[in-house]
Amino acid sequence: MTDRVSRIVFMGSPQFAVPSLHALAAAGHELVMAVTQPDRPAGRGGRLHPPPVKVAAEGLGIPVFQPETLRDAPTYERLRAAEADVFVVAAYGKILPQAVLGIPRRGCLNVHASLLPKWRGPSPIVASILAGEDLTGVSIMELVRKMDAGPVISRIEVPILSDDSAASLEPRLAALGAEELVRVLPGWVAGERIPRAQDEAEATYCHLIAKHDGWLRAEMTAAGAERAVRAFNPWPGAFVMYGEHRLSVWQARVASGEPAPAGTLQVIEKAPAIALAEGWLVLEEVQRPGGKRLSAAQFIAGERGNLLPEAGLG
Repeated sequence: MTDRVSRIVFMGSPQFAVPSLHALAAAGHELVMAVTQPDRPAGRGGRLHPPPVKVAAEGLGIPVFQPETLRDAPTYERLRAAEADVFVVAAYGKILPQAVLGIPRRGCLNVHASLLPKWRGPSPIVASILAGEDLTGVSIMELVRKMDAGPVISRIEVPILSDDSAASLEPRLAALGAEELVRVLPGWVAGERIPRAQDEAEATYCHLIAKHDGWLRAEMTAAGAERAVRAFNPWPGAFVMYGEHRLSVWQARVASGEPAPAGTLQVIEKAPAIALAEGWLVLEEVQRPGGKRLSAAQFIAGERGNLLPEAGLG
Protein backbone atom coordinates (compact mmCIF):
# COMPACT_ATOMS: atom_id res chain seq x y z
CA MET A 1 0.00 0.00 0.00
CA THR A 2 1.32 3.44 -0.95
CA ASP A 3 2.31 6.09 1.59
CA ARG A 4 1.44 8.86 -0.82
CA VAL A 5 1.12 12.32 0.73
CA SER A 6 -2.19 14.02 -0.02
CA ARG A 7 -3.07 17.66 -0.43
CA ILE A 8 -5.91 18.14 2.06
CA VAL A 9 -8.53 20.71 3.04
CA PHE A 10 -9.62 19.86 6.59
CA MET A 11 -13.16 20.71 7.69
CA GLY A 12 -14.06 20.50 11.38
CA SER A 13 -15.03 22.63 14.34
CA PRO A 14 -15.22 21.10 17.88
CA GLN A 15 -12.61 19.39 20.00
CA PHE A 16 -13.59 16.00 18.54
CA ALA A 17 -11.99 17.05 15.22
CA VAL A 18 -8.67 18.27 16.64
CA PRO A 19 -6.94 14.86 16.98
CA SER A 20 -7.67 14.13 13.30
CA LEU A 21 -6.15 17.45 12.27
CA HIS A 22 -3.03 16.80 14.36
CA ALA A 23 -2.75 13.23 13.06
CA LEU A 24 -2.87 14.35 9.43
CA ALA A 25 -0.19 16.95 10.08
CA ALA A 26 2.01 14.46 11.94
CA ALA A 27 1.66 11.99 9.07
CA GLY A 28 3.16 14.56 6.71
CA HIS A 29 0.09 15.36 4.62
CA GLU A 30 -0.08 18.81 3.03
CA LEU A 31 -2.81 20.66 4.92
CA VAL A 32 -3.55 23.65 2.71
CA MET A 33 -6.53 24.98 4.64
CA ALA A 34 -8.67 24.39 7.74
CA VAL A 35 -12.35 25.24 7.22
CA THR A 36 -14.24 25.76 10.46
CA GLN A 37 -17.27 27.51 11.92
CA PRO A 38 -17.14 31.26 12.58
CA ASP A 39 -16.23 32.46 16.06
CA ARG A 40 -19.35 32.47 18.26
CA PRO A 41 -20.29 34.39 21.43
CA ALA A 42 -20.18 32.31 24.61
CA GLY A 43 -20.37 32.84 28.34
CA ARG A 44 -22.07 35.56 30.32
CA GLY A 45 -20.13 38.34 28.64
CA GLY A 46 -20.93 37.12 25.13
CA ARG A 47 -17.27 37.32 24.13
CA LEU A 48 -16.42 35.68 20.81
CA HIS A 49 -14.74 32.30 21.13
CA PRO A 50 -12.92 30.52 18.29
CA PRO A 51 -13.72 26.88 17.48
CA PRO A 52 -11.09 24.45 18.79
CA VAL A 53 -10.09 23.54 15.22
CA LYS A 54 -9.24 27.17 14.50
CA VAL A 55 -6.97 27.32 17.54
CA ALA A 56 -5.29 24.03 16.59
CA ALA A 57 -4.86 25.02 12.94
CA GLU A 58 -3.29 28.35 13.81
CA GLY A 59 -0.90 26.55 16.13
CA LEU A 60 0.13 24.34 13.21
CA GLY A 61 0.48 27.29 10.84
CA ILE A 62 -2.45 26.17 8.66
CA PRO A 63 -4.52 28.92 6.97
CA VAL A 64 -8.04 29.14 8.43
CA PHE A 65 -11.25 29.82 6.50
CA GLN A 66 -14.49 30.51 8.44
CA PRO A 67 -17.33 30.95 5.94
CA GLU A 68 -20.83 31.72 7.20
CA THR A 69 -22.20 29.56 4.40
CA LEU A 70 -20.96 26.89 2.02
CA ARG A 71 -23.49 27.89 -0.61
CA ASP A 72 -22.09 30.98 -2.32
CA ALA A 73 -19.74 31.59 -5.22
CA PRO A 74 -16.85 33.17 -3.23
CA THR A 75 -16.72 30.09 -0.96
CA TYR A 76 -16.71 27.73 -3.94
CA GLU A 77 -13.92 29.72 -5.55
CA ARG A 78 -11.75 29.65 -2.45
CA LEU A 79 -12.23 25.92 -1.99
CA ARG A 80 -11.44 25.23 -5.65
CA ALA A 81 -8.32 27.38 -5.42
CA ALA A 82 -6.96 25.03 -2.75
CA GLU A 83 -6.58 22.34 -5.44
CA ALA A 84 -7.06 19.61 -2.85
CA ASP A 85 -6.88 15.89 -3.45
CA VAL A 86 -9.40 15.32 -0.66
CA PHE A 87 -11.56 17.18 1.83
CA VAL A 88 -11.40 15.50 5.25
CA VAL A 89 -14.44 16.27 7.41
CA ALA A 90 -14.77 15.67 11.15
CA ALA A 91 -17.75 17.20 12.97
CA TYR A 92 -17.71 20.35 10.86
CA GLY A 93 -21.28 21.26 11.76
CA LYS A 94 -22.65 22.00 8.29
CA ILE A 95 -23.92 19.70 5.54
CA LEU A 96 -21.71 19.92 2.47
CA PRO A 97 -23.74 20.72 -0.67
CA GLN A 98 -23.11 18.78 -3.86
CA ALA A 99 -21.20 21.73 -5.31
CA VAL A 100 -18.64 21.36 -2.51
CA LEU A 101 -18.57 17.56 -2.53
CA GLY A 102 -17.50 17.64 -6.17
CA ILE A 103 -14.54 20.00 -5.71
CA PRO A 104 -11.65 17.79 -4.47
CA ARG A 105 -9.94 15.56 -7.01
CA ARG A 106 -10.43 12.32 -5.06
CA GLY A 107 -13.53 13.17 -3.04
CA CYS A 108 -14.48 13.81 0.60
CA LEU A 109 -13.88 11.63 3.66
CA ASN A 110 -15.72 11.85 6.97
CA VAL A 111 -14.74 10.71 10.48
CA HIS A 112 -18.04 9.70 12.13
CA ALA A 113 -18.39 8.60 15.76
CA SER A 114 -20.57 5.53 15.32
CA LEU A 115 -20.59 2.12 13.68
CA LEU A 116 -22.47 3.11 10.54
CA PRO A 117 -25.18 2.60 9.45
CA LYS A 118 -26.14 2.89 13.12
CA TRP A 119 -26.63 6.44 14.42
CA ARG A 120 -26.41 8.58 11.36
CA GLY A 121 -26.74 12.23 12.33
CA PRO A 122 -25.18 14.93 14.52
CA SER A 123 -25.17 13.30 17.99
CA PRO A 124 -24.08 9.64 17.70
CA ILE A 125 -22.15 9.55 20.98
CA VAL A 126 -25.12 10.81 22.99
CA ALA A 127 -27.46 8.47 21.13
CA SER A 128 -25.36 5.37 21.82
CA ILE A 129 -25.26 6.06 25.56
CA LEU A 130 -28.97 6.89 25.74
CA ALA A 131 -29.76 3.61 24.00
CA GLY A 132 -27.83 1.63 26.60
CA GLU A 133 -25.47 0.11 24.07
CA ASP A 134 -22.25 -1.55 25.17
CA LEU A 135 -20.40 -1.09 21.89
CA THR A 136 -19.74 1.86 19.60
CA GLY A 137 -16.88 2.98 17.41
CA VAL A 138 -15.74 5.16 14.53
CA SER A 139 -16.44 4.91 10.82
CA ILE A 140 -14.31 6.40 8.07
CA MET A 141 -16.62 6.96 5.13
CA GLU A 142 -16.98 8.70 1.81
CA LEU A 143 -19.31 11.67 1.90
CA VAL A 144 -22.35 11.70 -0.34
CA ARG A 145 -25.27 14.06 -0.53
CA LYS A 146 -27.41 12.07 1.93
CA MET A 147 -26.28 12.54 5.53
CA ASP A 148 -23.83 9.86 6.72
CA ALA A 149 -25.05 7.45 4.04
CA GLY A 150 -21.85 7.11 2.01
CA PRO A 151 -19.80 3.95 1.51
CA VAL A 152 -17.71 2.95 4.54
CA ILE A 153 -13.97 2.53 4.16
CA SER A 154 -13.27 1.34 7.69
CA ARG A 155 -15.07 0.71 10.99
CA ILE A 156 -13.34 0.20 14.29
CA GLU A 157 -15.10 -0.77 17.53
CA VAL A 158 -14.70 0.36 21.12
CA PRO A 159 -16.67 -0.68 24.24
CA ILE A 160 -18.93 1.73 26.10
CA LEU A 161 -18.07 1.36 29.77
CA SER A 162 -20.79 1.28 32.42
CA ASP A 163 -19.69 4.66 33.79
CA ASP A 164 -18.96 6.33 30.45
CA SER A 165 -20.36 9.79 29.85
CA ALA A 166 -20.20 11.69 26.59
CA ALA A 167 -17.33 13.61 28.19
CA SER A 168 -15.28 10.44 28.71
CA LEU A 169 -16.26 8.57 25.55
CA GLU A 170 -15.79 11.37 23.03
CA PRO A 171 -12.01 11.82 23.44
CA ARG A 172 -11.47 8.06 23.10
CA LEU A 173 -13.44 8.01 19.87
CA ALA A 174 -11.69 11.14 18.60
CA ALA A 175 -8.27 9.59 19.14
CA LEU A 176 -9.39 6.30 17.60
CA GLY A 177 -10.84 8.06 14.58
CA ALA A 178 -7.67 10.08 14.03
CA GLU A 179 -5.52 6.96 14.13
CA GLU A 180 -7.78 5.07 11.74
CA LEU A 181 -8.05 8.04 9.37
CA VAL A 182 -4.31 8.30 8.76
CA ARG A 183 -4.06 4.51 8.49
CA VAL A 184 -6.62 4.13 5.68
CA LEU A 185 -6.28 7.46 3.85
CA PRO A 186 -3.29 6.64 1.61
CA GLY A 187 -4.78 3.38 0.39
CA TRP A 188 -8.14 4.99 -0.31
CA VAL A 189 -6.56 7.86 -2.24
CA ALA A 190 -4.58 5.34 -4.29
CA GLY A 191 -7.71 3.30 -5.04
CA GLU A 192 -6.35 0.28 -3.16
CA ARG A 193 -8.97 0.34 -0.39
CA ILE A 194 -12.51 -0.15 -1.70
CA PRO A 195 -15.42 1.25 0.39
CA ARG A 196 -18.48 -0.86 1.10
CA ALA A 197 -22.04 0.42 0.72
CA GLN A 198 -24.10 0.70 3.89
CA ASP A 199 -27.14 -1.49 4.46
CA GLU A 200 -30.03 0.99 4.41
CA ALA A 201 -32.28 -1.49 6.20
CA GLU A 202 -30.06 -1.26 9.29
CA ALA A 203 -29.80 2.54 9.41
CA THR A 204 -30.78 4.38 12.59
CA TYR A 205 -30.77 8.13 13.14
CA CYS A 206 -30.07 10.67 15.88
CA HIS A 207 -31.08 14.31 16.12
CA LEU A 208 -29.35 17.55 17.02
CA ILE A 209 -29.33 17.96 20.81
CA ALA A 210 -31.03 21.04 22.27
CA LYS A 211 -30.81 22.50 25.77
CA HIS A 212 -34.26 21.24 26.77
CA ASP A 213 -33.30 17.64 25.97
CA GLY A 214 -31.46 17.50 29.28
CA TRP A 215 -34.69 17.79 31.29
CA LEU A 216 -35.31 14.36 32.80
CA ARG A 217 -38.79 13.21 31.84
CA ALA A 218 -41.50 11.61 33.92
CA GLU A 219 -41.90 8.69 31.51
CA MET A 220 -38.25 7.64 31.85
CA THR A 221 -37.26 4.54 33.75
CA ALA A 222 -34.66 5.00 36.46
CA ALA A 223 -32.09 3.24 34.26
CA GLY A 224 -32.99 5.45 31.30
CA ALA A 225 -32.61 8.58 33.42
CA GLU A 226 -29.20 7.39 34.65
CA ARG A 227 -28.10 6.94 31.04
CA ALA A 228 -29.40 10.43 30.23
CA VAL A 229 -27.28 11.89 33.02
CA ARG A 230 -24.19 10.34 31.43
CA ALA A 231 -25.21 11.05 27.84
CA PHE A 232 -25.84 14.76 28.46
CA ASN A 233 -22.59 15.31 30.36
CA PRO A 234 -21.08 17.81 29.55
CA TRP A 235 -23.79 19.34 27.35
CA PRO A 236 -26.56 20.27 27.75
CA GLY A 237 -26.44 18.68 31.19
CA ALA A 238 -29.25 16.61 32.71
CA PHE A 239 -31.52 18.48 35.11
CA VAL A 240 -34.76 18.50 37.08
CA MET A 241 -36.66 21.41 38.55
CA TYR A 242 -36.24 21.82 42.29
CA GLY A 243 -38.79 24.32 43.43
CA GLU A 244 -38.57 27.19 40.95
CA HIS A 245 -34.96 26.53 39.98
CA ARG A 246 -33.12 24.15 37.70
CA LEU A 247 -31.04 21.56 39.51
CA SER A 248 -28.33 20.06 37.31
CA VAL A 249 -27.56 16.37 37.82
CA TRP A 250 -23.97 15.38 36.99
CA GLN A 251 -23.73 11.94 38.54
CA ALA A 252 -26.44 9.48 39.46
CA ARG A 253 -27.10 5.80 40.01
CA VAL A 254 -30.11 3.52 40.17
CA ALA A 255 -31.43 2.09 43.45
CA SER A 256 -34.37 -0.09 44.34
CA GLY A 257 -37.09 1.04 46.71
CA GLU A 258 -40.81 1.20 47.30
CA PRO A 259 -42.64 2.46 44.18
CA ALA A 260 -43.88 6.05 44.29
CA PRO A 261 -45.29 8.59 41.82
CA ALA A 262 -42.71 9.82 39.31
CA GLY A 263 -40.85 12.81 40.66
CA THR A 264 -41.29 11.96 44.34
CA LEU A 265 -38.19 12.97 46.31
CA GLN A 266 -36.83 11.21 49.35
CA VAL A 267 -33.52 10.32 50.93
CA ILE A 268 -32.12 6.89 50.02
CA GLU A 269 -28.76 5.77 51.38
CA LYS A 270 -28.04 9.32 52.60
CA ALA A 271 -28.61 10.85 49.15
CA PRO A 272 -31.53 12.58 47.44
CA ALA A 273 -33.43 10.22 45.16
CA ILE A 274 -36.18 10.67 42.59
CA ALA A 275 -38.88 8.06 42.01
CA LEU A 276 -39.18 6.85 38.43
CA ALA A 277 -40.49 3.73 36.75
CA GLU A 278 -38.57 0.60 37.73
CA GLY A 279 -36.56 2.21 40.51
CA TRP A 280 -35.16 5.35 42.04
CA LEU A 281 -32.56 7.72 40.59
CA VAL A 282 -30.07 8.54 43.34
CA LEU A 283 -28.46 11.95 42.78
CA GLU A 284 -24.77 11.72 43.66
CA GLU A 285 -23.62 15.10 42.32
CA VAL A 286 -25.83 18.12 41.68
CA GLN A 287 -25.49 21.83 41.02
CA ARG A 288 -27.77 24.78 41.74
CA PRO A 289 -27.84 27.69 39.27
CA GLY A 290 -24.65 29.73 39.65
CA GLY A 291 -23.35 27.42 42.35
CA LYS A 292 -20.64 24.81 42.68
CA ARG A 293 -21.16 21.13 42.10
CA LEU A 294 -22.26 19.46 45.32
CA SER A 295 -22.05 15.91 46.57
CA ALA A 296 -25.23 14.27 47.79
CA ALA A 297 -24.18 14.88 51.40
CA GLN A 298 -23.43 18.55 50.75
CA PHE A 299 -26.78 19.08 49.05
CA ILE A 300 -28.73 17.45 51.87
CA ALA A 301 -26.78 19.45 54.43
CA GLY A 302 -27.68 22.64 52.57
CA GLU A 303 -31.35 21.66 52.78
CA ARG A 304 -30.92 20.88 56.49
CA GLY A 305 -32.29 17.45 55.76
CA ASN A 306 -35.64 18.78 54.56
CA LEU A 307 -36.04 17.97 50.88
CA LEU A 308 -38.95 19.30 48.88
CA PRO A 309 -41.55 16.57 48.30
CA GLU A 310 -40.95 16.28 44.58
CA ALA A 311 -38.74 17.22 41.66
CA GLY A 312 -40.15 18.76 38.51
CA LEU A 313 -39.81 16.42 35.55
CA GLY A 314 -40.32 17.11 31.87
